[in-house]
Amino acid sequence: MPITPQDHERISAAIAAAERRTSGEIFCVVARKVSDYRDIRLGWAALAALLLPMALIPLGFDPAWFPGVADSWEIAHLAARDVTIGRALTAYAIVQAAIFIGVFLVVSAPGMSRIVTPAPLRRARMRRAAMQQFLAHGLHQTEARTGVLIFASVADRQVEVVADTGIYEKVDATVWGDAVAALTRELRAGRPADGFEAAVTLCGDVLATHFPPRPADVNELPDRLVVL
Repeated sequence: MPITPQDHERISAAIAAAERRTSGEIFCVVARKVSDYRDIRLGWAALAALLLPMALIPLGFDPAWFPGVADSWEIAHLAARDVTIGRALTAYAIVQAAIFIGVFLVVSAPGMSRIVTPAPLRRARMRRAAMQQFLAHGLHQTEARTGVLIFASVADRQVEVVADTGIYEKVDATVWGDAVAALTRELRAGRPADGFEAAVTLCGDVLATHFPPRPADVNELPDRLVVL
């Protein structure tokens, strides 16, 4: 989802306009994704490799199904039992490896990571990434602790609004819902500038109500969108 220089200008102008009505600070960040979820994909592949081959046992799993792994004639001598077991384990390992690779490739297809990753885990990683950006850009260092981060992940289709303690103590977290919904809707429609403009305006309305401009107010954070 490309963000043009004109989009950056529109978002910067929206932030500046919102902050003229409040002593709060608004900062915007958009990321392509917050995680590649490789550990989740590996987990699904490992689970499938562990469980799916068991379905072959009731079907009479036989190493002879795999050319080169077992001979075509039956080993009858008791001393050859270890060889037979070894060949069976080898064939079973081949099945497991094939399933592991196949499932991993399937869940690695574009868009599959979001589908196979549990929603609570995706939300947790989104929240963690938002908090990292909140701290990395110094929103926790504003004079009155009135910084607000609007953070979006395109691949995850999620939006997070993080408010500093000065705001959190006075404003219920649910009031940011309209801003989150507006940005999410426009990102899905491929209109990031529209979404950030709407979200910034809505956050500005909340801040203006509870945190009006102070005398000689200083703009403590740059009015811009950061793209990761």
